[in-house]
Amino acid sequence: MYTTAICPYCVAAKSVLKAKGLDYREIRIDSDPTLRDEMLQRSGGRRTVPQIFINGQLVGGHDDLVAADRSGRLAELLGSGA
Repeated sequence: MYTTAICPYCVAAKSVLKAKGLDYREIRIDSDPTLRDEMLQRSGGRRTVPQIFINGQLVGGHDDLVAADRSGRLAELLGSGA
């Protein structure tokens, strides 16, 4: 998950993942410009944070994560019935 220090949506996304018992790796793009470039490349040019990837697949931001959870797509991406 690509994040910045002052992003409320990043905090909310981390809370969703924690509530589901899921581990994540936080990549802070505000501390390293090369990581921002990496995020832009991986996300197809999306500039907002968070940008969440699960098993290499782009989920998107916080709202996309919540929608994926509600639709069952999150469980599919995780390869389980999570």
